[in-house]
Amino acid sequence: MILTVTPNPSLDRTYEVPALDRGEVLRATAERMDPGGKGVNVSRAVAAAGRRTVAVLPLGGAPGALVAELLAEQGIEVVPVPVAGATRSNIALAEPDGTLTKINAPGPELTAAESEALLSTIRERIHATGTRADGPGGASGEDASGDAFSPDAPSPDAEPSTPTWIACCGSLPRGLAPEWYAELVARAHRAGARIALDTSGPSLLAALRERPDVVKPNAEELAEAVGRPLTTVGDAVKAAEELRTYGAGSVLASLGADGQLLVSAEGTYFGSATVASVRSNVGAGDASLAGFLAAGGEGPAALASAVAHGAAAVQLPGSVMPSPGDLDLSAVTVTADVPLDRLLTEPAP
Repeated sequence: MILTVTPNPSLDRTYEVPALDRGEVLRATAERMDPGGKGVNVSRAVAAAGRRTVAVLPLGGAPGALVAELLAEQGIEVVPVPVAGATRSNIALAEPDGTLTKINAPGPELTAAESEALLSTIRERIHATGTRADGPGGASGEDASGDAFSPDAPSPDAEPSTPTWIACCGSLPRGLAPEWYAELVARAHRAGARIALDTSGPSLLAALRERPDVVKPNAEELAEAVGRPLTTVGDAVKAAEELRTYGAGSVLASLGADGQLLVSAEGTYFGSATVASVRSNVGAGDASLAGFLAAGGEGPAALASAVAHGAAAVQLPGSVMPSPGDLDLSAVTVTADVPLDRLLTEPAP
C-alpha cells in the first residue's frame, strides 16, 4: 500500500487547442478536469493498476469537494484535512505538438493549526493502515486484473498491511515553512515508514538532513539543488551523487526526453524508452514515481517500471495516468553503462 501526501492539491482543467495565439479567442478541441497535485497523481497511477492507495491532502471550498469526489470515483481512499481556504484551480493549454502552457494558482494559506492537523493526520493514517491487510483496491488478499506495475513487482497477496511507501510530493502552500517536509520525514521515519520525496528548492534541501529514502528531482530541480548547470548525463550523475552526500538514500532523476537516472548505494543506472508521440507531459514524472515505488523502490527493475510509466503517461491526454495496458516494457532500456558524455536535449540552467 502506498500512502501519498499532497500539501498543495489542485483541481486541474486541461484544454487542447490548435495553437496558442496570444490575445486571440481560443476554441478548445477537447477538455478534461482532473484532481491534481503530484501526490494525487501518484495515487491515481497506483489506483489505475488496481492497488490500494490512500491520499492525504488539505481540502477546502467547492474545488476541494470536487477533488475529493473525482478521486473517490477512481477508487482512491481520500483522507481530507479541512482547511478554511479554497483548494486552488489550475489551467493547462495543450497544443498538438506537445507544447504545454500551464497556469498554476498559488493555493490557500494554511494556518499553524491546519499545518499540525495535516502532520497529525498523516501519523494517524500510518498507524491505521497497519490494522488490516490490503490487496488491490482494498480487497484483502484478492487478486485483480492488471495488478502489477512490472514483472518484478511483489504479488498482491504479499502486500504488507502497513504503508510500503509514503510519497510526499509537490510544492508547499503558503503558510508552511520550507522545513515542513523535514518534519514530516522525521515523523514518518519514527513510525517506521519509508519516504519518497518529490519537491524542490529550499524544501528539498531542508528535508535532506532527515535522510529521505528516495528523492525525485527533474533536471532543472537537480541543477537548482547543487547550484550549477547540467549539460550532460554525467553532470546529472554527479549532481545526484552530491544529493546523496547531503542525505538522500537514492536519487531518481527525470531527464525529460533523455530518460531517467537512478543513483543509489547499489549502483548507478540509466533508463530510456521509445515514445511514438508526446500528447501531454502533465503528471508524467508522478506516474514514473508511482511505477518506481510499486516495483519495490530500488534497483534497475524499479527504474524500468518508472521509465515505462513515464513513457506511457506522455502519450495520454491531460493528466491521465497509465493503466497496465498502456505500459510497454519492451520499449524500455535500462543499463549500468551510463552514457556520461551524452548531451541533454534540454540542458538545465
